[in-house]
Amino acid sequence: MDYSMIALDVDGTLLNDDHELTEATKRAVRDAHAQGAKIVLCTGRGPANAIPVLEELGLDGVLITHNGAATVQVPGGRVLHEYGFEPQQVSGLISYCRERGIHFDVCTAYEMFAEAIGATAAAMYGKFMLMPHTIPDVLRLGQSIVKFTLFGTPEEMDKAEQDFARLQPEGLHALRSGDSFIDVMSTAASKGKAVQQLAEQWQVPRERIMAIGNYYNDVEMLQYAGLGIAMDNAPEAVKRAADAVTSSNNEDGVAAAFAKYGLHTPQH
Repeated sequence: MDYSMIALDVDGTLLNDDHELTEATKRAVRDAHAQGAKIVLCTGRGPANAIPVLEELGLDGVLITHNGAATVQVPGGRVLHEYGFEPQQVSGLISYCRERGIHFDVCTAYEMFAEAIGATAAAMYGKFMLMPHTIPDVLRLGQSIVKFTLFGTPEEMDKAEQDFARLQPEGLHALRSGDSFIDVMSTAASKGKAVQQLAEQWQVPRERIMAIGNYYNDVEMLQYAGLGIAMDNAPEAVKRAADAVTSSNNEDGVAAAFAKYGLHTPQH
């Protein structure tokens, strides 16, 4: 199979549950790159903690970050595409979080800000290799943001998803990016739209794009690609949206998919 562009989710896809890149996964991605495929990491992370993953793979190129809200060139860090909005547009959502004690943060393309960081949130940020700046009031940030994120228990996020149907501001959409996360971004931003934008820029037809992901924020990307592959650890709805399913992120599912479609020869 000839795939010129491979879009890869990071957490729950490239990385195992310990947030590690295994040697098998690194070798598979490097093999595919050596065959001429453009490797594009597509993640909800920002550049600060997505670039180290690309560096550990030994690659450079383009990163789709913040679930498609900011696309950056590595090395150099130049922002190629960005979809921002004003913090005041999510003032109602911020009030909702403050009233219920739900943790939230806001991101510019390269920075993250939070009003307070408790022990649970601090442990979460540590796993993702970052720590936000703390400021008294994110509504007084004074610059546009690309993403507003809620963090809490799966039950809190389920309830927030339901409530956001009446709170969601015009021009923005809420996206469940993990059991414990909801991201709010411009309606112009998604992994799928960002992959399409790059593909058109690079003149890569859809049938020569492979995409692999594991969660609802990956669905549009999986459906746009000529071959969309869900991880076995994905929810059933994500698997149904994909063309194929590979093994889980704890079983080197990316390497298995690459081997199946002729992009990598496993070592025994």
